[in-house]
Amino acid sequence: MNSTLFMDPQKGSPCFKYAFMKLSSTDFKTIVKSTPLVSIDFIVRDAEGNVLLGQRTNRPAQGFWFVPGGRVLKDEALEYAFKRLIKEELGINSVESTFKGIYQHFYDDNFSEENFSTHYLVLAYEIIFKGDLALLPLEQHSTYKWFAENELVDSEQVHKHSKWYFQENKQADTSLNTK
Repeated sequence: MNSTLFMDPQKGSPCFKYAFMKLSSTDFKTIVKSTPLVSIDFIVRDAEGNVLLGQRTNRPAQGFWFVPGGRVLKDEALEYAFKRLIKEELGINSVESTFKGIYQHFYDDNFSEENFSTHYLVLAYEIIFKGDLALLPLEQHSTYKWFAENELVDSEQVHKHSKWYFQENKQADTSLNTK
């Protein structure tokens, strides 16, 4: 799917126009089996510093509390992917962000019932969210909850990849930064 930012004449604000390039399930399975996926995760905080997590409805990480985010699509510029994902995941059109680093997520399972792993290269951004949790989408998460940072790090119900954003030396390039 390609996304293009354009001005909505009725609203007078930027919005997305999508040109869908739908992959068959077979093609997507081949991609997931063969190569890393690139994604953006959002470390979403409220004004008090709590962190927003959603309980995942799909694989991988099904059933765990996880940060919002999603895949960057083929031929989609990073800027457009970021804007599309904050709209799809959080229902907002723009937000200030702070880049937190690059992470690698390795999963033993995948979106299908077949036996192969999933590998993501994740660009993590921290943002402040002032919206209403009741208005958040339920496609990827069944419910949402604010966690204190120490609470989420200590919880066995929070996926380890979401915990990594709050732990030392978990970035993908940590071992490459030698002095």
